[in-house]
Parts: sequence; structure tokens; C-alpha cells
Amino acid sequence: MKWGIIATGTIADKFAGTIGKMCSEGQSLAAVGSRNEEKAGEFAAKHGIARYYGSYEGVWSDPDVDAVYIGTPNNLHYENCLACLENGKHVLCEKPLTCEGKQARQLYDLAASKGLLLLEGLWIRFLPVYDRLRDILTNGEIGEIVSVKADYGFIARGARRERKFRSELGGGALYDIGIYTLGFIQMVMGQQPESFSSQVQMNEFGTDSDSTLRLKYASGTEAECRQVIGEEIERNAVITGTKGNVFLKDFQMAEEMEITGADGTVRKVSVPFEINGFEYEIRAFTEGTGQQKTSLEPYTPGESIANMELLEKIRKSWQMEF
Repeated sequence: MKWGIIATGTIADKFAGTIGKMCSEGQSLAAVGSRNEEKAGEFAAKHGIARYYGSYEGVWSDPDVDAVYIGTPNNLHYENCLACLENGKHVLCEKPLTCEGKQARQLYDLAASKGLLLLEGLWIRFLPVYDRLRDILTNGEIGEIVSVKADYGFIARGARRERKFRSELGGGALYDIGIYTLGFIQMVMGQQPESFSSQVQMNEFGTDSDSTLRLKYASGTEAECRQVIGEEIERNAVITGTKGNVFLKDFQMAEEMEITGADGTVRKVSVPFEINGFEYEIRAFTEGTGQQKTSLEPYTPGESIANMELLEKIRKSWQMEF
């Protein structure tokens, strides 16, 4: 797969570094684009990329690019994805795919009509330990699910904090990291909640910096998650069932989990990363394009859209709109 990269920030740097360690698997970096040509050149030199552009358009117009990785701010995802798809490129876009559910639907419909693969980069859904987790839940090892809890928080300072929170960039803790907590819960539950309630703390940018969400499902199961930028909290997740529970330390980077049975016995399942965790999403994406797929398990367009619509509902309940 010949990749083009749009944007040169931290997440794009991690993606490029991962591709650089997968050359033996046929992965390569063909081009990079930034609105700052100097930054694009520096990024290209660091990662051994032959062509760089002082615009995003240069990447999606490059005939040598098979797929584009989009790492731009949230508010640009829709227009960047649209341009890439219209130019016949497969797209792997950082989460959230868009800032509105209807935009996500439009993009997935366009990709399908063109026979292209569009994937929202909720990369944790492709981690191998999650494959094992899905088996445990499907097999009923911990019984019926009673509750799910997931938390994620970190501190951002200076320019990084402003970038995370600015409303015009699609900022706020919910869109930045709440998509992980809610995405995890969605994977476990396999459905959307019937209702939700929340507590939220706003910041000087008019976006959310700390929220706690409580979700209720038709089955009677309840879920809770907290997402905060401004406080370091443990990024753990717990699934409690009628016959036991599953604990994942740092669920967003999970390489292992602990399963506790009804008798109190504990067993560990460990599946270490080969590189940094991004490799599994990249492999699934590449395999999907080779098979001419326009959607992938275990994170389908329907799940992506449902997650986006839930995020949008929550923001609107806080009277926040882009």
C-alpha cells in the first residue's frame, strides 16, 4: 500500500513511524502534505518520503498514492475525506470521522458508491486482545453483562491544550477521547443506549473539559464513562457480568486483561503489540482494500455512524454545536 499523509502533527508522526516499520509487509510512504511546506519537507526528510507538498491537495491529487491517512484537526475531516474519495483514494481518517452524523453517512455512502474503503481510525477496535475479549463475551464466560465502566484522562498544557479545546477545530474532551470510552462501551454492548444522563464541566473555550456519562440499555445494563483533559486518571475499563468480570488496565492501549470467575479465580490474557498497536488497523485496512471491501469488521460504517450520532446528541444536550 502506497500511503499519502495529510498533516504533520503528533498522530501523523506516529502513523508514519509505524508504516516505516512495516516495509517488509509492502507498506510505503509516497507523499505528505501540509499547509506549511517547510513542515512538510521536514516531515518527509524524517520519514524518508520522496514527495512533499505545501497543500493537502497535492496528496490526494498524487497519482502514486493508493490511500490517504488524514490526521488534520476534527473540523477538517469531512472536507478532507470528501476530497480524497472524490479523487479515488481509499481513506483512513483519524477519529472522529466527522463532527455530525449526517456528514459521516454521506461519506460512507460516497465511498461505497465508488468502491473505496473509508475507515474511521478508532484503532483500538483492531487490537488483538480485543479479539480475545469479544470471544469471552460471546461465549458467555462472565455471564450476562451487568455493567461497563471506562475512564480516560490526561493533562494538556500550552498550545496543545488550546488545540484540544478550540471550538472551531472541533475541540473538547468528548470528541478527543470520549470517542474511545464510548467506542469501547459500544463494542461491549453491541447496541446503542436507550437513554443517557451526564455531568459536564466547560472551559474558557466554550467546550467540554470533563464529563461523566451514564448510559442505560434495554437489557437493563448500565454503563458509565468519564473523559477529562486536565487531570491524569487511570485509563481502565471494567466489564461486570453475572458470572465474573473483565479488567483492562489502560484499555486504550490494552495488551492484556484479567478475567475473574465467579469463584474468584483470576486468569490473565496477554497479547503484546508487535510495534505500537497501529499495525493491526493498518493491516486490516490494507487487506480490506486488496479484497475490494468498502467496510471492515470489527468496526463497520454502521457502528461508526451510531457512535457519531451519540456524540452529537450528547453535545447538543450540553447546548454545544459547531
